[in-house]
Amino acid sequence: MTSSEYDVLIIGSGAAGLTAALTLAETKKVLVLAKGALNSGSTAWAQGGIAAVLEPGDTFESHIEDTMIAGAGLNRRETVEFVIERAPRAIERLIELGVPFNEEGDALHLTREGGHSHRRIVHVNDATGWAVQMALLKAAEEHPNITLLAGRSCIDLITGKHEERYSGSGRVWGAYALNEETGRVETHTAHATIMASGGAGRVYQFSTAPKGATGDGIAMAWRAGCRVSNMEMMQFHPTCLYHLEVKNFLITEAVRGEGGQLINPRTGKRFMEFYDPARLELAPRDVVARAIDAEIKRFGLDYVWLDISHMGADFVKHHFPTIYEKLLGLGIDMTAGPIPVVPAQHYTCGGILIDLEGRTDLPGLYAAGECSESGLHGANRLASNSLLECFVFGEAAARHILDHWHFFDAPPPIHPWDESRVTDSDEEVVIKQNWTEIRRFMWNYVGIVRTTKRLERAQHRINMLGGEVGDYYGHFRVTTDLIELRNLLQCADLIVRSALKRHESRGLHYTLDYPELLPEAKDTVLVP
Repeated sequence: MTSSEYDVLIIGSGAAGLTAALTLAETKKVLVLAKGALNSGSTAWAQGGIAAVLEPGDTFESHIEDTMIAGAGLNRRETVEFVIERAPRAIERLIELGVPFNEEGDALHLTREGGHSHRRIVHVNDATGWAVQMALLKAAEEHPNITLLAGRSCIDLITGKHEERYSGSGRVWGAYALNEETGRVETHTAHATIMASGGAGRVYQFSTAPKGATGDGIAMAWRAGCRVSNMEMMQFHPTCLYHLEVKNFLITEAVRGEGGQLINPRTGKRFMEFYDPARLELAPRDVVARAIDAEIKRFGLDYVWLDISHMGADFVKHHFPTIYEKLLGLGIDMTAGPIPVVPAQHYTCGGILIDLEGRTDLPGLYAAGECSESGLHGANRLASNSLLECFVFGEAAARHILDHWHFFDAPPPIHPWDESRVTDSDEEVVIKQNWTEIRRFMWNYVGIVRTTKRLERAQHRINMLGGEVGDYYGHFRVTTDLIELRNLLQCADLIVRSALKRHESRGLHYTLDYPELLPEAKDTVLVP
């Protein structure tokens, strides 16, 4: 059992976490914990880009309206304005850090994606996230006030109930984390904690999220006493590569933005004109995902085609070099023919409820990025607004901590992690079985199109598994797989409970039992 104390603990080493760390490190000692490798989160996987108003004909108001339309009015307008007005400065800071955005003449090259009324997506070819992750990581590794620890699976937040002299306060003092290499649990305390742990995509069978996206931060915050909001709003990316060996390779939105067409392999014809004749392939993601899902179910297909070969080989290779090379290695030449695609879970729009400073319900705990629900995305995330949210709220949380540092006391003595009543597991197969079962029934019952009966079936399975997983957790030493299973089940429960509470179809939540839109958009807020 080891312990450490820093000024600020950050859980997650992606865009939100590292932005916060670099801002805080001006004057504070910061510890960043990452599950797995430091670059294994969702940031590095982001192909598309970052939305910002940089073109002379574009306006903040236009970007705000596009975001509100995509979010089906569930967005909080003050949050949308707060984020979008800070976008150009966020891009400037990334350029200062050395992110090599594509240029066109003397200006940044801007592309367009579904739901946007202007070209406003800055990008690094089709691998923007990787370039951003590497630039942030390099700056953090070189900063003397930042300590980066990889291979740490956080188990639970440390609160008043873990104090040696029990205070009964809901104050957060850090987190218990499993050292994946030694198998021992460490106690990491801090004056303030920022949760930047990413989304819960791996609760679904098909997802573009990295394998560590198991909703750890959302589940930990919920267990500690935070409200969560809009967990039913799970975004499904319309175009994930359909391939038996490669399960989660994303074909970026920009392929459709640059002229890619969706085609039914059975009929050989474009089909978006039957679902959204005005916007076609440039309709928001929820519309396109449901259209593909409907075509697949109606015609009994395994996939549909996404075809950009008509734009010419040079154009395709220049705009999508990473995707072109990856597909070529799998025997698919996107310059000569179509790409087989299916929808897959892509982004968690709901999460830990936060304000404009990134504050949660618990003193000392902040959240930023995909694990949070700031009000930016509403009922559907507009393409390329997610990395932007990470930069803006990562900095906002850090600035609030710095500006109010006199309120942040040093942590009191904390009880060490107790393993005196548990043993090593002799039944690891239980974890694998339950993990597979959760992801399958969530895909089948709580996917792109829902019904009350399907949701109730999912809830029944969750309730049954809850006792099993809880019993297992109480008897055996924690492993990363067990921590993730516990959090996956918790997030599945939050998603289903939220979905059952929403008696309408809005944005990403589409149910056959309530196909109409209610007159007023209201958040689904769950209280522990």
